[in-house]
Amino acid sequence: MCPFWRRPDEELLSIEEEVKMMNALAGAGVSFMGFEGGEPLLRKDIAEILEESSKRFHTSMVTNGWLLAGKVREIEDYLNFAFVSLDGVGELHDRLRGINGSFQKAIEGIRSASGRIPMAISSTITRENMQQAPDLVNLASDLGVSINFQIAYDYSTADPLSPDRAKLKETIEFLKYQKLAGRPIVNSVEYFDAILNSWYGGEGWRCKPWLTINIDPLGRIVQPCYIINEYSGKSKVWEVDIRALWNSYDWESYETCNKCALSCYLEPSLFSWQNPSMVRERILDNVVSYITGQIG
Repeated sequence: MCPFWRRPDEELLSIEEEVKMMNALAGAGVSFMGFEGGEPLLRKDIAEILEESSKRFHTSMVTNGWLLAGKVREIEDYLNFAFVSLDGVGELHDRLRGINGSFQKAIEGIRSASGRIPMAISSTITRENMQQAPDLVNLASDLGVSINFQIAYDYSTADPLSPDRAKLKETIEFLKYQKLAGRPIVNSVEYFDAILNSWYGGEGWRCKPWLTINIDPLGRIVQPCYIINEYSGKSKVWEVDIRALWNSYDWESYETCNKCALSCYLEPSLFSWQNPSMVRERILDNVVSYITGQIG
């Protein structure tokens, strides 16, 4: 599971530094910006940060939902998409999060933001919640939102919760067929196929970590990815030539890495303009949704 909440307290970037970071990324050609945590909504100036991001990028955010109901009006104009993390249904989510009432707060957040911000549930599959995958898909459908699944990765600084491989296969196959049946699952069919082919068939995908750039809480670039370096960066993003750094890095040695199945790395690695279904789902459907939302 995610270990980053265990980081010691650090002095976060000021709004001026956030803007410097965004300008550097925009200048390097970045088009999409995603804010994660910790919990982004704990920042009192989060609306100002998101507003600055929305001027430059397609902007998304991942939140635990606890504060979402109270802040949705402040941020709705600056988000293209929001993910609310749910580890299970009811008591299981509360137990995994360690705070009673977490599930109800997340649901309240989803309901308050639904219709204002395009959104999805984000769920990490672990040994603790794997059996609830069908319930989570049903919950998303009942709430009128979609759901994106990740598979737990055992970071060195986190409790090992990755699921049993044999049982995981059944869950991935189930989710793939639910996707094919039209259930509201964000992950592509190719995402599930890639995991099945690699982890169970020995046919790996080509990982392309250079398609995603990660910045740690202090504004430092994380290479090659935050899975391997666990969000520990070196150089401030506004102090380096990002294009030169990216073009000189030895990415090739990581292309065969199939250790994680985080969709922020795997989905971009799989995308192909020659695959009509992926172009339709990832590009055309989103354009239509955006235009419809603007007209509405």
